[in-house]
Amino acid sequence: MITQDSSDAEVAAAAARAGAEVVRALHGQRLDRIDKGGGDYATTADLAAERAILAVLRAARPDDAVLGEESGRTGAAGARRTWLVDPLCGTLNYGVGNRLVAVNVALRDGSAAAVADPYEDEVLSTDGVRARGAGGRLLEPTAATRLVDVNLDPPFPGAPGFRAVDLLAHPGFTAGFRPRVVSTTLALAWVADGKRAAYVTDGGDLSGSVHFAAGIALCRAAGCVVTGLDGTPLGEGRAAPGLLAAADPATHARLLAMIRETGRRHPDRP
Repeated sequence: MITQDSSDAEVAAAAARAGAEVVRALHGQRLDRIDKGGGDYATTADLAAERAILAVLRAARPDDAVLGEESGRTGAAGARRTWLVDPLCGTLNYGVGNRLVAVNVALRDGSAAAVADPYEDEVLSTDGVRARGAGGRLLEPTAATRLVDVNLDPPFPGAPGFRAVDLLAHPGFTAGFRPRVVSTTLALAWVADGKRAAYVTDGGDLSGSVHFAAGIALCRAAGCVVTGLDGTPLGEGRAAPGLLAAADPATHARLLAMIRETGRRHPDRP
């Protein structure tokens, strides 16, 4: 039973689980789609999952604000804290029956976060210090799989300075890693859980993104190396480009060197 006395990590996990239950229950049903442009859309499952998440957060943390992907900002205008909610990350997967999706809930400062996998019925969560999975097990990142998930979804704000396809074509990448494209930030949580060696995506400073904040918090608490694509820290008030999350320093350094080299190969790029 989640109450106002529950810890932030417990609240995040309960909210993510509530959203995941809705996502799982509506799987395979005919769902209305809300066009977002550029080939993207939300479904009635996104909206219903977000409502379930907000119900948990409002009951347990009535004084906090919430920024939801579908409903925008709600709660007190002067709230000291804000929860970031992505009720269904991987909507295009979900829309065709693919089960690779995630439910993300996080405090903006990363002090509590949870990522739910609706179909594995598991919630990965953190109190900002440690990252845990089912049964309280500690998450243990490792590069042993050699699998690197690369987000190839548009838009590509880093182009022409960075293109993910250039990284995939780098001979060092193909010699040391194997690419995967899951198209959901569930793969970012997998870096924290040892199922991926790294995760790479284009973009600005993603630390305050409803899509990425929960996975970033998990990775940091698990001991991963998390930076922008230029190797600089995230969340310092400037738009560090994209995101590189790696299981260990060696993997991070190796991928960062490749990213920098692919940029130098194109003198027409800034």
